[in-house]
Amino acid sequence: MVQLKNSDRMVRPALRSSTLRKIKKKIPGGALITHYFKRKPSPAKCGMCGKPLHGVPRERPSKMRNLPKTKKRPERPYGGVLCSSCMRKVLKEKLKKE
Repeated sequence: MVQLKNSDRMVRPALRSSTLRKIKKKIPGGALITHYFKRKPSPAKCGMCGKPLHGVPRERPSKMRNLPKTKKRPERPYGGVLCSSCMRKVLKEKLKKE
Protein backbone atom coordinates (compact mmCIF):
# COMPACT_ATOMS: atom_id res chain seq x y z
CA MET A 1 0.00 0.00 0.00
CA VAL A 2 1.29 3.46 -0.93
CA GLN A 3 1.18 6.08 1.81
CA LEU A 4 -0.17 9.42 0.47
CA LYS A 5 1.18 12.72 1.75
CA ASN A 6 -1.24 15.56 2.45
CA SER A 7 -0.13 17.33 -0.75
CA ASP A 8 -0.80 14.24 -2.91
CA ARG A 9 -4.48 13.95 -1.97
CA MET A 10 -7.12 15.14 -4.42
CA VAL A 11 -9.14 18.08 -3.13
CA ARG A 12 -12.89 18.29 -3.48
CA PRO A 13 -14.08 19.34 -6.97
CA ALA A 14 -15.20 22.83 -5.89
CA LEU A 15 -11.61 23.70 -4.88
CA ARG A 16 -10.00 22.53 -8.14
CA SER A 17 -11.12 25.67 -9.95
CA SER A 18 -8.53 28.21 -11.07
CA THR A 19 -10.83 31.02 -9.93
CA LEU A 20 -9.66 30.42 -6.36
CA ARG A 21 -6.39 31.78 -5.01
CA LYS A 22 -4.18 29.04 -3.59
CA ILE A 23 -1.74 29.91 -0.81
CA LYS A 24 0.66 27.33 0.60
CA LYS A 25 1.08 27.48 4.39
CA LYS A 26 3.44 25.57 6.61
CA ILE A 27 1.68 24.24 9.70
CA PRO A 28 3.42 23.64 13.05
CA GLY A 29 3.93 19.96 12.21
CA GLY A 30 6.11 21.01 9.27
CA ALA A 31 3.71 19.89 6.54
CA LEU A 32 2.68 22.20 3.71
CA ILE A 33 -1.05 22.68 3.29
CA THR A 34 -2.96 24.73 0.74
CA HIS A 35 -5.48 27.38 1.74
CA TYR A 36 -8.10 28.40 -0.84
CA PHE A 37 -9.47 31.95 -1.02
CA LYS A 38 -11.79 33.79 -3.37
CA ARG A 39 -9.92 36.39 -5.40
CA LYS A 40 -10.17 40.09 -4.61
CA PRO A 41 -12.12 42.26 -7.05
CA SER A 42 -10.41 44.80 -9.30
CA PRO A 43 -9.82 48.25 -7.77
CA ALA A 44 -12.57 50.89 -7.93
CA LYS A 45 -12.02 53.26 -10.86
CA CYS A 46 -12.71 56.96 -11.40
CA GLY A 47 -15.94 57.67 -13.31
CA MET A 48 -14.28 60.22 -15.59
CA CYS A 49 -10.69 59.17 -16.30
CA GLY A 50 -10.69 55.50 -15.22
CA LYS A 51 -7.72 55.76 -12.82
CA PRO A 52 -7.85 53.50 -9.72
CA LEU A 53 -9.33 55.34 -6.74
CA HIS A 54 -7.21 55.85 -3.64
CA GLY A 55 -8.86 55.29 -0.27
CA VAL A 56 -11.36 52.71 -1.55
CA PRO A 57 -10.52 49.18 -0.34
CA ARG A 58 -10.38 46.19 -2.68
CA GLU A 59 -12.68 43.83 -0.81
CA ARG A 60 -15.44 41.38 -1.62
CA PRO A 61 -19.00 42.72 -1.16
CA SER A 62 -19.52 40.65 1.99
CA LYS A 63 -16.47 42.25 3.65
CA MET A 64 -17.37 45.74 2.35
CA ARG A 65 -20.80 45.45 3.98
CA ASN A 66 -19.19 45.04 7.40
CA LEU A 67 -16.83 48.03 7.00
CA PRO A 68 -17.88 51.38 8.47
CA LYS A 69 -18.97 54.01 5.95
CA THR A 70 -15.86 56.15 6.53
CA LYS A 71 -13.58 53.23 5.55
CA LYS A 72 -15.41 52.58 2.26
CA ARG A 73 -14.59 55.88 0.54
CA PRO A 74 -12.82 59.22 1.17
CA GLU A 75 -14.65 61.98 3.04
CA ARG A 76 -14.84 64.61 0.29
CA PRO A 77 -17.28 65.61 -2.47
CA TYR A 78 -17.59 62.79 -5.05
CA GLY A 79 -15.55 60.53 -2.72
CA GLY A 80 -15.48 56.98 -4.07
CA VAL A 81 -16.74 58.13 -7.49
CA LEU A 82 -14.12 60.54 -8.87
CA CYS A 83 -10.37 60.74 -8.31
CA SER A 84 -9.06 63.89 -6.63
CA SER A 85 -7.87 65.54 -9.87
CA CYS A 86 -11.19 64.98 -11.68
CA MET A 87 -13.07 66.18 -8.58
CA ARG A 88 -11.08 69.42 -8.69
CA LYS A 89 -11.95 69.90 -12.37
CA VAL A 90 -15.67 69.37 -11.72
CA LEU A 91 -15.69 71.77 -8.77
CA LYS A 92 -13.83 74.45 -10.79
CA GLU A 93 -16.34 74.11 -13.64
CA LYS A 94 -19.23 74.47 -11.19
CA LEU A 95 -17.67 77.64 -9.74
CA LYS A 96 -17.17 79.12 -13.24
CA LYS A 97 -20.85 78.58 -14.10
CA GLU A 98 -21.99 80.48 -10.99
